[in-house]
Amino acid sequence: MAADRPGATTRTLAWEVLPGGAHRGEDSLASEEPLEIRLLHGGVRHPVAVTMRTPGADFELAVGFMFSEGILRAREQLRRVSYCVDRDVDEQQRYNIVNVEMVGLAALDLAPLERHFSVTSACGVCGKATMEGLRLRGYGPAPDGPLFPADMLRSLPAKLRGAQRLFETTGGLHAAGLFTAAGDLVALREDVGRHNAVDKLIGWAFMENKLPLAGHLLMVSGRSSFELVQKSLAAGAPALCSVSAPSSLAVELAREFGLTLVGFLREERFKVYSGEERAGLA
Repeated sequence: MAADRPGATTRTLAWEVLPGGAHRGEDSLASEEPLEIRLLHGGVRHPVAVTMRTPGADFELAVGFMFSEGILRAREQLRRVSYCVDRDVDEQQRYNIVNVEMVGLAALDLAPLERHFSVTSACGVCGKATMEGLRLRGYGPAPDGPLFPADMLRSLPAKLRGAQRLFETTGGLHAAGLFTAAGDLVALREDVGRHNAVDKLIGWAFMENKLPLAGHLLMVSGRSSFELVQKSLAAGAPALCSVSAPSSLAVELAREFGLTLVGFLREERFKVYSGEERAGLA
């Protein structure tokens, strides 16, 4: 019997305690399972990463991660993405392993793989890269324009929250949304990890030939980290917004590359830490 594909939510029993008493019932949780990403090239298999993620959009997550890390650079390099069906793989785990097959290269630079990634759903690959390393990988300044008016920015949290289907069920998922300069939601992905949600979104854009994301902005629930700024730059987005605070290194990186970084974005107010000219403040 074939193994069932893991779902994005899991049912469990829990006690709910209220002022009038307590009762036991079912509750929905956000699923969290490991995903191993493997690179296939020239008939050789290379382990790339193991990340804790919410099942769903696994192919987008694998492709987005590899693009953000500079391993996968062009759409024509991507031959196929599939779950692992090797005989030596436990059937219960086949949907927790994704193979990304690349072609069209005379040689593959395996330097990015030497870090032996191990990613958690909480913080990604914390501190794994430096700004100098990004310069060496060819990162340039964020693209010019467009203008993101204040009223439009203030409208985004409600739009992001309203589109979070899984959050409504579990209350335990982050979201990453891609918006136009007019504030229209283009795509949204959810995951227990913010960085995974962003990778899923970038992977979708990569496979749909929508990169770079010039003229758009990324918005995430929670805080903005160094890694999320790095992924925004890799995708060519001129702006990153979050409903919470940025980290100090996120601000430093955004200023270095001219990315508009918005934090504490709420319906009444927000703060702009870099790239203020796109918010009409300079």
